Amino acid sequence: MSETTLYDKLGGEGAITAVVDYFYELVLADETVKHFFNNTDMEKQRKHQAKFFSFALGGPNQYTGASMAKAHAGMNLQEEHFKAIATHLHDALAHFGVGADEINQVLAKVSTLKDDILHK
Repeated sequence: MSETTLYDKLGGEGAITAVVDYFYELVLADETVKHFFNNTDMEKQRKHQAKFFSFALGGPNQYTGASMAKAHAGMNLQEEHFKAIATHLHDALAHFGVGADEINQVLAKVSTLKDDILHK
């Protein structure tokens, strides 16, 4: 019997896409981090992020983007930026009724990428 993935627990592709869309609404309303997306094609970014989250959470989508370090090179992201993004992810997941245990599992997965994202 196979283990249920976080991707499945969250509701699959449609649910992840909805969370990502709402997540970026929160991010783009936050003065702390919205400037990082000034020159970003947000439609492309949302699709890319949905694929990344799907893959990271055990879903079928294969992530083919840059490594986290390469994707964040030259951005000089600091702890406060990472915390803001993690908070928005938490809030987006909670907005769609994701349980605390699953939110904590998602945030734990995201936190493993911290060293590849900060100070690049």
